Amino acid sequence: MESPFSNRNELLLGSDVLARLHEVRVILFGLGGVGSWCAEGLVRSGVRHLTLVDADVISESNVNRQLMATRRTVGQVKVEALRERLLEIDPEAQITPVQEVYNAETADTFALESYDYILDAIDSLKDKGELILRGTHTPAVFFSAMGAALKVDPEQVKVAEFWNVRGCPLGAAIRKKFKQNHTWPGHKFRCVYSEEVLPNRGGEALAETDLFNKAQINGSLAPITAIFGMTLAGLVVRDVYHKTVDPEP
Repeated sequence: MESPFSNRNELLLGSDVLARLHEVRVILFGLGGVGSWCAEGLVRSGVRHLTLVDADVISESNVNRQLMATRRTVGQVKVEALRERLLEIDPEAQITPVQEVYNAETADTFALESYDYILDAIDSLKDKGELILRGTHTPAVFFSAMGAALKVDPEQVKVAEFWNVRGCPLGAAIRKKFKQNHTWPGHKFRCVYSEEVLPNRGGEALAETDLFNKAQINGSLAPITAIFGMTLAGLVVRDVYHKTVDPEP
């Protein structure tokens, strides 16, 4: 019997869908303003096999938007702090923390083919492109979050197939690099994005001239990054729901 924690999940989804959510294996790359909320949305919805990948520790600048970032947790390893919180929500969850950078040098260590879902919330454009190329050449379902900075309008957050994402500089930069290198994703995949791009009004961004190789640091807000993250989690839940309730013949 499910605990009261899952009652409302089961009431909506049914026991078969909830059982499948308990079974699926999910790996999430990036635990920033998007990924941290995605992780919470997944576990609160019934996902119990979740691998968290992020190399960073919590800094004071993370507190404005990252779920596990508080004054108390500054200095803690992100994957460990978030794992502790998620286990307080569902002690039966199997949360695997991996304090590692995902890039071309480390990619082979992640056994992506062993997961049902691969979720991309990476900031670095170069590493994001690497994950897209490798992740979409596995049998896993792949979902990605595009840039969530420089936005204040929650009504503009939407989902589209990668090649149909418009108005997002991050998405455009990745597509340009793929075309230049003649490297292509293994299959189509859906992305969370917004066409809104506002200027930084409180000063210049901590800019990097090479957008593809380094993450550009811009202003960002919790309400927007959380919507991105929860939408990413929602894509997983929706996919599990429809594959369980309306399986293809």
